[in-house]
Amino acid sequence: MKMRMRRAGAERGYPGSAWVCCWLLGCQAAALQLPPCEETDYHFEYTECDSSGSRWRVAVPNPSVECSGLPDPVKGKECTFSCASGEYLEMKNQVCSKCAEGTYSLGSGIKFDEWDELPAGFSNVATFMDTAVGSAENKADSCNNSSWTPRGNYIESNRDDCTVSLIYAVHLKKSGSVFFEYQYIDNNIFFEFFIQNDQCKEMESTADKWVKLTDNGEWGSHSVTLKSGSNILYWRTTGILMGSKVVKPVLVKNITIEGVAYTSECFACKPGTFSDKPGSSGCQLCPRNTYSEKGAKECTKCNEEMYYAEEGSSVCIERPPCTNKDFFQIHTPCDKEGKTQIMYKWIEPKICREDLPDALTLPPSGERKDCPPCNPGFYNSASSSCTPCPPGTFSDGTQECKACPAGTEPALGFEYKWWNILPGNMKTSCFNVGNSKCDGMNGWEVAGDHIQSGAGGSDNDYLILNLHIPGFKPPTSMTGATGSELGRITFIFETICSADCVLYFMADVNRKNTNVVESWERSKEKQSYTHIISKNASFTFTWAFQRINEGQDSRQFINDMAKIYSITVTNAVDGVASSCRACALGSEQSGSSCVPCPAGHYIEKETSQCKECPANTFLSIHQVYGREACIPCGPGSKSTKDHSACFSDCLVSYVKDNQSLSYDFSNLSQVGSLMSGPSFTSRGTKFFHFFNISLCGNEGKKMAICTDNITDVTLKDMVAESEDFSNFVGAFVCQSTIIPSDSKGFRTALALQSNSLADRFLGATIETMLENISIKTDMFPPSPSKIPDVHFFYKSSTVTTSCENGRATVVTMRCNPNKPDQGELSVPSSCPAGTCDGCIFYFVWESAEACRLCTEQDYHEIEGACKKGFQETLYVWNEPKHCIKGVPLPGKRTNTCETVDFWLKVGAGVGAFTAVLLIALTCYFWKKNQKLEYKYSKLVMTANSKECELPAADSCAIMEGEDNEEEVVYSNKQSLLGKLKSLATKEKEDHFESVQLKSSRSQNI
Repeated sequence: MKMRMRRAGAERGYPGSAWVCCWLLGCQAAALQLPPCEETDYHFEYTECDSSGSRWRVAVPNPSVECSGLPDPVKGKECTFSCASGEYLEMKNQVCSKCAEGTYSLGSGIKFDEWDELPAGFSNVATFMDTAVGSAENKADSCNNSSWTPRGNYIESNRDDCTVSLIYAVHLKKSGSVFFEYQYIDNNIFFEFFIQNDQCKEMESTADKWVKLTDNGEWGSHSVTLKSGSNILYWRTTGILMGSKVVKPVLVKNITIEGVAYTSECFACKPGTFSDKPGSSGCQLCPRNTYSEKGAKECTKCNEEMYYAEEGSSVCIERPPCTNKDFFQIHTPCDKEGKTQIMYKWIEPKICREDLPDALTLPPSGERKDCPPCNPGFYNSASSSCTPCPPGTFSDGTQECKACPAGTEPALGFEYKWWNILPGNMKTSCFNVGNSKCDGMNGWEVAGDHIQSGAGGSDNDYLILNLHIPGFKPPTSMTGATGSELGRITFIFETICSADCVLYFMADVNRKNTNVVESWERSKEKQSYTHIISKNASFTFTWAFQRINEGQDSRQFINDMAKIYSITVTNAVDGVASSCRACALGSEQSGSSCVPCPAGHYIEKETSQCKECPANTFLSIHQVYGREACIPCGPGSKSTKDHSACFSDCLVSYVKDNQSLSYDFSNLSQVGSLMSGPSFTSRGTKFFHFFNISLCGNEGKKMAICTDNITDVTLKDMVAESEDFSNFVGAFVCQSTIIPSDSKGFRTALALQSNSLADRFLGATIETMLENISIKTDMFPPSPSKIPDVHFFYKSSTVTTSCENGRATVVTMRCNPNKPDQGELSVPSSCPAGTCDGCIFYFVWESAEACRLCTEQDYHEIEGACKKGFQETLYVWNEPKHCIKGVPLPGKRTNTCETVDFWLKVGAGVGAFTAVLLIALTCYFWKKNQKLEYKYSKLVMTANSKECELPAADSCAIMEGEDNEEEVVYSNKQSLLGKLKSLATKEKEDHFESVQLKSSRSQNI
């Protein structure tokens, strides 16, 4: 590297220019008394190019050398001159010469492939670019220890959320290019490469500065054209730490810059490499068990009995004593007797010695055991291997293949649960980003009832297991089930780790890009994981196990391992069958062949015929046999025409207190958006949660779209390639994490971590629970109106480690007349991310459009006064108004009327009639009372005249002409009128106190 940088300094030409100036001013005259210069006392350099593209070759004394008689300056080669690769410019004669053995040259380029330390000319600049939280001093201090770190063959970016730039400046005499290899697998890091000129302005060639993600364990390449002049190269990374997730760093190696004008000397081969021919443009790695020092023409062999060396080594390493970490066991294929042998093998290449004290020897091999049975769908045909069952047949692995009965078809797929040999559609490999120690090794080894990770070459190897499925297709009878699931892959696994191991599960679609589906860190108990396949494409599923992330010289964690007990794939195109399932038969059963049912049809059990599902039901994506395959839609929903799903038409009705209430959310059917936050990471990075909500969709089509914009791909391009674009999400409800532009110094806000929260509509109801999804009453403040909220329930089929049953979403529609049009979306104040447990998300949508439809009970009439024979009747809404649309408000009504109100007349007539009637009755009863008084007094007088005798019976009769209106009542108590008369006649007290009437009846008693 020192030679490279010295050459680069010579390119700039500054020392030569200074010497020319001294020579012109007469410095030579002052140096006449110095000893004459020899060729070893000085070297040649070029001056800076002038405006005509010319320059001079001048002699420059070496440091700490004083001499006289330097050669005179001569005309130099043109500024754009350069030698071919493998050559250098011999400055004395200004001709190109071939590099000697042990050296190499790129001609007009420089290459950085040694990263034991940061090469000269490179620098690190770390900043915390979030301007929203804390003081600038605190941010600057927090990133002092963040930098790009050399790791031998490559350089590694920082792992925190600081912004760190790796910078290199180069001055080109002509246009050129920069090329580098990189590994970038974690989208929690923003990785950008751009170029600035000496005025700190970005070059046009770096308009697309975002570097693309690479597949896990693979190196990508990136190249950019450079213009002549000053170029400042920036490799910049910014980590976004969400929660406690560990950021996987960016790796960069083999940085090559083309376009320098000349190379004045060749570069020595780095240790571990050699060049055995003159004129080499590169060096070769030393083979295994050999080594070399810097500038080697050939590699030196190690004493293989006592020492070993990996490929590309600079030293030989002493062989250690063998331990149980240096060998492993395998199972041989089954023989004709159905036996397998346990074999022990040394890990290749073998680096340990068995002849040292305390060294272990290889255990004896050959123990015979019974072979496990064949996997379901395979059979053993009296041979040592298992063979797939022929089409149309099935087997559980222990019996011969049998044909499926009439009216059934094989359920195709794969179920691997016995691991005697690796299945034909699986392969294993080993990969390391920094070396080739494990190239050619098996990453995984079969072990009877499971398959486990292998030893590898070092603890940071990626141990890889691949399963290829050419496509997915549902059974013939299920082609009518047009749901989102075409198949699924389920595996049972376990990790046993003493360090920070990671097991990755990845999926590659159509061999375009590999994406991490899920990952598990550290030890995990035996558990199952399922991944849903939603489209027919060629898939390659990958399991990658890594013991530790950083390489070490010694093996410490070789006993850390991952185990997979079973892998099950359904509906695989080239699968085998372990069972048969019922299918539909044609209407004319000429045979037992199965026919596909039309979309939305199930198989009737009695007739094995296809029958359409009833209205407002959808067909199950798991089975189509029997009426129970048609699942009723939830409340407030209806099925699509093909019965593939249930959807809401934004019209909801329910009955309350014998009154039917209806809602129309059509004006809210467009996608609503919500930005919640801000929130902050543990280091203070500001971010927002962004949600898109498609309340009703478009007849089941999910209209809410979320996407990542790191790659600067337009939304139009992503929609066009949505099937294969991993960061494009369409759903009823989706979420993205937004990093504002002022947070990290980017030119625009960044969206990342897009995912679906709802891809299936369950129903809309005023109830607070649906399909085990409940709403807490204290989640939102109570509604100010008495109108019940309507809750839209959704479900997501995406299963995560924390959400085994998938995510769910509830959108509460609340009537609020004060918020017109689209209204306002909000999340619970206690859960600013929309969820408190990460599995169920809650939203409330307040709007006047969420009020119920108006009915006749929502308005009343007001009658005006009768003016000039006309009366107006007005209709007004009841206040406060909590309804929209529905029944319209009636218009003003005008009726004829009289000046005096009719009812006033009626009231006056009735009053007069009542008064006359009362007067007549009073007179009548007064007259009757007078007659009674007269009769009574007459009786009293008669009684006094004939003491103790009562008149004869005839004397009490009513005389002719008298009214027979009252009966004589015998009483011991005088009436009030009688008492008054007694007082008037001044009779004795006992006479008017009591009148004793005697009769013949009383005498007889």
